[in-house]
Amino acid sequence: MNKEHEDWAQETLGIRIGHHRTGEGEHSEPIFATSSFVFGSAAEAAARFAGESSGNIYSRFTNPTVRVFEERLAALEGGESCVATASGMSAILATCMAVLAQGDHIVSSRSIFGSTTMLFDKYLSRFGITTDYATLSDVSDWQKRVTPRTRLLFVETPSNPLTELGDIRALAKLAEANGCVLVVDNCFCTPALQRPLELGADIVIHSATKYLDGQGRAVGGAVIGDKKRVGEEVYGVLRTTGPTMSPFAAWIFLKGLETLSLRMHAHSAGAQRLADWLAAQPGVTRVYYPGRADHPQHRLAKAQQSLPGGIVSFEVEGGRAGAWQLIDATRMLSITANLGDVKTTITHPATTTHGRLSAEQRAAAGISDGLIRIAVGLEALDDICADLRCGMA
Repeated sequence: MNKEHEDWAQETLGIRIGHHRTGEGEHSEPIFATSSFVFGSAAEAAARFAGESSGNIYSRFTNPTVRVFEERLAALEGGESCVATASGMSAILATCMAVLAQGDHIVSSRSIFGSTTMLFDKYLSRFGITTDYATLSDVSDWQKRVTPRTRLLFVETPSNPLTELGDIRALAKLAEANGCVLVVDNCFCTPALQRPLELGADIVIHSATKYLDGQGRAVGGAVIGDKKRVGEEVYGVLRTTGPTMSPFAAWIFLKGLETLSLRMHAHSAGAQRLADWLAAQPGVTRVYYPGRADHPQHRLAKAQQSLPGGIVSFEVEGGRAGAWQLIDATRMLSITANLGDVKTTITHPATTTHGRLSAEQRAAAGISDGLIRIAVGLEALDDICADLRCGMA
């Protein structure tokens, strides 16, 4: 980011950074729908492939539309480099491949997306990489699990689906003291509400599919950090293995970034009101939302997030049957495991996002059969509450 843009607010960065107009003088960012690029000479081609000169080569790893998205998201997160990927999970995989080697060790939060747990336990373990799981909010538990082989600390904060928080500053100090890389999945907050790099994290992960898009239109991911670890090492994994974001998806995400700050403030406002409403409903036994004073990390949320976010989870009486009854009674809410949409979504984590985990793993993560997760959209809150009330009779 140019120094002349350093004083721009998040709202301005999300709209203006990264677009370098072509000779056509376009106002909106163009989509470069091309697989390859033409060189002026054989010497220029050789210099590009050798890394001796910058420029486009092949859209697997260099595309102008994708580059605008990368520059813009890096600016929003306060990072030096961003590598866009085909999905959030490919962003996590590319990061692990760049940072880890055979025999290395991961300490991860126990409260992470189910597919991330599967990646660590089922696939990385095949290559001699082991993982221990710590209680997200207990830094002493993280400390106990760090070994001389630990190279990566992985945290998702707020967590999915219980909105539990990890202390990023404390974990950053732990990582630095032990020569580890702290990776923070910032999917639930986005840089509009939380900037982990400023709190000491080394790498930030995004599923751009969620709030960065904001309308459920495309799948993508991103890795943000410094020029060496992300700009060279993660980029090198992308260039070789090819979990590539398409130009069209990048363009969609650019349109999402333009309204990110507005949407995240609106999602948070709606979620706060919904959480308070749910807490007063009969049959609801517990509400999980960082904006409420009864949330265990309420103070931490105020310290490291500007707002609590748009995710509300709650437990109902009757276990799975009670949860399914409430979900199935809704008529407006979208029954889908995706989140971050302008449309409110509702899901049963124990049988969807975390369904591939064992019963023991779910219990350890605090995911009960009566738990329901809502990603609050931008509909009128009265309509959301009325729809939920259909299943609470």
